[in-house]
Amino acid sequence: MKAVLQRVSEASVTVEGEIIGEIGPGLLVLLCAERGDTDAHADRMLAKILKLRIFGDDAGKMNRSLQDVQGGLLVVSQFTLAADVSGGNRPGFSSAAVPAEGRRLYDYFVAQARAAHPVVQTGRFATDMRVALVNDGPVTIPLHLPPTA
Repeated sequence: MKAVLQRVSEASVTVEGEIIGEIGPGLLVLLCAERGDTDAHADRMLAKILKLRIFGDDAGKMNRSLQDVQGGLLVVSQFTLAADVSGGNRPGFSSAAVPAEGRRLYDYFVAQARAAHPVVQTGRFATDMRVALVNDGPVTIPLHLPPTA
């Protein structure tokens, strides 16, 4: 499972001109399920995201987690994180989970996030979305939990 986390002061997702998810300060998570990923991978990814200390404390050091600051979590499916460009100029996505399994894992991740965190918003799986954000810092963190882990 792969994710890109962006610490934001605000972020939103728009579909067909309508905002379907938005948060204030928190994390925008672009999430990709890969072939071989399981619920256990999603659980590990969520635990890491919620506890990762990337928010400033009173001294300005990154010592607080999303849970510590009670920030928002905006989760957007992003199969293109599985892009392989090693063989040419057109990306291949063969390492991404097949769509049905990708949707299942995305829905599972979101359900677990909603059970564990008070503010969770989402994009819409397999939909053309417009994602707007104000990156805070900027702080952008890539996470990768291999299917074999």
